[in-house]
Amino acid sequence: MKNMEYEKICDEILECDKKIRYVGVYDYGELYDKMRPGLKSHLSKEETELSLSQAIYRWSTRKKTAGKIGRPIFALAKYEKIYRVTIPIGGAGLILISTELDADVIKIVDKILEIKNKYS
Repeated sequence: MKNMEYEKICDEILECDKKIRYVGVYDYGELYDKMRPGLKSHLSKEETELSLSQAIYRWSTRKKTAGKIGRPIFALAKYEKIYRVTIPIGGAGLILISTELDADVIKIVDKILEIKNKYS
């Protein structure tokens, strides 16, 4: 995918639900991201990139059981301050979003999967 497409994906995802705080697309060591205007990130850019590189590794381990339980679609973690969702995109890329705790996360994931499929 081209950089412009990653920018469009970030914009569309951020616009699809007001409870989304942050969206990033991480692929081939590059991070394209957007924060909802008026909000402050909980993590620095460096911390986000480190977290994403760790998430890439976790995705590689999830793929090992795909033959038995199916291909992973998304992963969800709940923290004290946010929900965080990772969704694979491209070869080894990930979409990362964070939402407010009162978000309808499954509804948001469904919207993101539609956006992702539009560009895949």
